[in-house]
Amino acid sequence: MAEKQTHSFQAEVSQLLDLMIHSLYSNKEIFLRELVSNASDAVDKLKFASLSNDTLIEGKENLQIHIDIDKKANTITVTDNGIGMSESEVNKLIGTIANSGTKKFLKGLNEKQTQDSNLIGQFGVGFYSAFIVADKVELVTRKAGTKGKKGTKWTSTGKGKYSIENVDCPDFGTSVILHIKKDEKEFLDDNRLRGIINKYSDHITVPIMMIKASEDDKEVEYETVNKANAFWTQDKQALKQEDYDDFYKSLTYDFEAPLTQLHNRVEGNLNYTSLLYIPSKAPFDMWEPKRKGGIKLYAKRVFIMEDNEELMPMYLRFIKGVIDTADLSLNVSREILQGNKVVDAIRKASVSRILKELEKMAKNQPEKYADFWKEFGMVMKEGVVEDAANKDKIAKLLRFATNKSDNATQTATLECYVKSMQKDQKSIYYITAETYESAKGSPHLEIFNQKDIEVLLLSDRVDEWMVSNFGEFEGIGFKSIAKGDLEDLDSVEEKEAKEKVAKNFEKVIEKMQKVLDAQVKEIKVSSRLSESPSCLVADENEMGGNMERIMKSLGQDVPDTKPILEINPTHPLVKKLKTKVDENLVHVLFDQAVLSEGGQLKDPAEFVKRMNKLIN
Repeated sequence: MAEKQTHSFQAEVSQLLDLMIHSLYSNKEIFLRELVSNASDAVDKLKFASLSNDTLIEGKENLQIHIDIDKKANTITVTDNGIGMSESEVNKLIGTIANSGTKKFLKGLNEKQTQDSNLIGQFGVGFYSAFIVADKVELVTRKAGTKGKKGTKWTSTGKGKYSIENVDCPDFGTSVILHIKKDEKEFLDDNRLRGIINKYSDHITVPIMMIKASEDDKEVEYETVNKANAFWTQDKQALKQEDYDDFYKSLTYDFEAPLTQLHNRVEGNLNYTSLLYIPSKAPFDMWEPKRKGGIKLYAKRVFIMEDNEELMPMYLRFIKGVIDTADLSLNVSREILQGNKVVDAIRKASVSRILKELEKMAKNQPEKYADFWKEFGMVMKEGVVEDAANKDKIAKLLRFATNKSDNATQTATLECYVKSMQKDQKSIYYITAETYESAKGSPHLEIFNQKDIEVLLLSDRVDEWMVSNFGEFEGIGFKSIAKGDLEDLDSVEEKEAKEKVAKNFEKVIEKMQKVLDAQVKEIKVSSRLSESPSCLVADENEMGGNMERIMKSLGQDVPDTKPILEINPTHPLVKKLKTKVDENLVHVLFDQAVLSEGGQLKDPAEFVKRMNKLIN
């Protein structure tokens, strides 16, 4: 490229820049945190790449980040001698945002600007935060290992366009020059920038250099302004909780302290150090399909990679931290990690340690565990299916709402449920629904409430999948109260009485079946109902109504099945059918059963007409 070329930003980038330039932000200082983090990543990448190709560093052993202030020019320059970028990479990485969550990010900025710094960190769009304090940003970069000394210069005022040109660039790496706005000159102060570095970037392992104060203006000497050590290698006995919290914030860009951390050094057949954090709040992109974990892998303090699912199972994807091992080859690749015995052993031990910590928290700090469950309970339920080896441990950590709960808060454990089971109870009973209120009000619960039998009320979206794959807990199976028969709840006398009633309704049911033949598989007298006139029941081996709705909402094909309609012979509406089998009443009983389980009527207007006829 011989001449400067001007390009337009991707539409979402333009929208993002407009928000950053014209909105009021609660933490303007985070621009430096983001630029320093990007520079640190670039240095880490070069260190890793140079392991297999030492010519990349061009004889420069000291890989550092420099921050320079020029008060006369009103500029701050952040320079690293990291991996650098080629012209095509500049176009790809700076001109667009390749992130499926960007729209959500933009929406988040509009709705909650006070959380902007946290959002920026989560979505990796930190480079653009430079425009919070700068009215013009220049980026000069050269890819390490590039033949010749030609680099790329990127320039933008953040107003929809940017320019790119080739420039002479003797050194590899990247420099970002911020032309500071007139009303943001507080950031041209040396002590102000040092304070920001100390707050956010003190534990970054790359040295951050700034000019040392000197009485002789002609003498320029740089000094390291961050600790630049591997925090996790320090003796945990010498560390305070405040130290752990500060490192967590610098590692994750989270402004809230973590819920807890696990710091372990293992020596023996396997040598590694792990520092794992359980956050206090769930990231709002936790359910993004492409979201990965937050563990950084180091080999002998050399950064290798992050977000690799081999290091932590998906149901623990909220865990943040660092794993550093001396037993992993420095030339390891993502592909080599798959099936690597060292990684497998570390992962197994880390998962076990996390589950033990959660078990201890649940026992000794129930209020703290309740906070954890509120944030991460749904994702923990995935572990029952995903992690067969630890299924029993995970099962004991689960919490549920039941028909004996006062509200939707999930506090009941399976252990407590089993201990409180009635003498002849053979199953752990549950019902699934779209909401807690729908589950709590289900007519299927009536017989269980009457007999004081506890039922798990499952309304999380993952519950259907979890419970259908659960199997057993302490040798006791799970049974949906909306499927199959419940004859085992009745005494001999109750069964005999219900059989007599059912016989008296045989002709009524025969006529009802003709009316609803296209909609139901079977109609029978219910052993579940005591207050409601009717309910729908799925066959034991068929998909329940709630699961069917979930599958349809996901665009999945669902096999056509008919439910069983159960009627309550003691209800006044059902008793009316003994005198005359009114078709309108029969349809209303079916439609009411559909509505009571959270379903939708195919023809609501017809339902209203039938109701009006019955009322009149």
